[in-house]
Amino acid sequence: MSYVFDNGPISMLFKNYFRSVFPTLWENFDDLIATDEIVSVREVAREIADSSMEALRDWVAANAAVFSIPTAEEAAFITQIYSVKHFHHNIEQQKLLKGGRMADPFVIAKGHIEGRTVVTTEIFKPNGSKIPNICRHFGVECISIQEFMESQNWRF
Repeated sequence: MSYVFDNGPISMLFKNYFRSVFPTLWENFDDLIATDEIVSVREVAREIADSSMEALRDWVAANAAVFSIPTAEEAAFITQIYSVKHFHHNIEQQKLLKGGRMADPFVIAKGHIEGRTVVTTEIFKPNGSKIPNICRHFGVECISIQEFMESQNWRF
C-alpha cells in the first residue's frame, strides 16, 4: 500500500515522536519514504514552511523530493473537487483564513490519481468538508495516523 501524507500527520510525528526517543518508528518511516511508499505534495511543504518547528522545516528541505509538484491530471481532479459547491465554499474559506496556503485538495488529488491512501489528522464529520469527507465523496481511501501505524503493524 502507498500513502500520501497531509501536513497534520507529518507535523504530529515531529511534535510527538522525537527521533532520539522513537528511533525504530523513524527508521520505518524513512524506509517508506525511500521506497516511495510515502509521498506528499508541494503545498504541504509550503504549509510546513510556516511551522515553528525548525527540525520539521529542515527535514522538509532535506527531503524535497517527497513533496511533488501537482501533475496536470491532479490539477484536473482538483477542479472536480471544486465543482461540488459545498466543498468549494468551505475550502476557499479555509484557504483565506490560512493566508492562502491550502494543501487539502492537492493531497486528495494525488491520492485519487495515484491510487494512494490519504493520511490525515482530520476527522470525518457529517455534512463536513474536511479531507475525510471529500475523500469519501470521491472514493479515495483516507485514514488517520494511528490507522496508518496499525496498517504497518508498527509496535513500539
